[in-house]
Amino acid sequence: MKDITNRGDVSNLVHAFYEKIRTDAMLGPIFNAHISNEQWPEHLSKLTDFWESNLFGLRTFRGSPSAKHANVDKNLSYTISQDHFAHWLHLWLQTIDELYEGTLAIKAKEMARRMSTGQYIHIWQCRPGNH
Repeated sequence: MKDITNRGDVSNLVHAFYEKIRTDAMLGPIFNAHISNEQWPEHLSKLTDFWESNLFGLRTFRGSPSAKHANVDKNLSYTISQDHFAHWLHLWLQTIDELYEGTLAIKAKEMARRMSTGQYIHIWQCRPGNH
């Protein structure tokens, strides 16, 4: 196996990961209810931009993941739990381990650990009465 070295590797990782997400019993219904089949190609490209920006320090991503996650939580009547984020993280780490090893693979794991915690805290703080 090799390390993540370029946008193609990031795209491969993102596509493999979200292929799992879309068919996952816990997370698939959430993602598929908020992203139509027609929207997935653009969404995957944006997610590739996000991870490319974070792993390589490039400025390819523009957007607000925190606002999107808070909106999804609102749409789901504030039912997203730490279990959802833990499962997302488990699938991310599993996908990386299946495809890559090395410095940037480790960085992608560490960043995802921090992001999953940060995103959950953000959506929790956005819930009514938690300000």
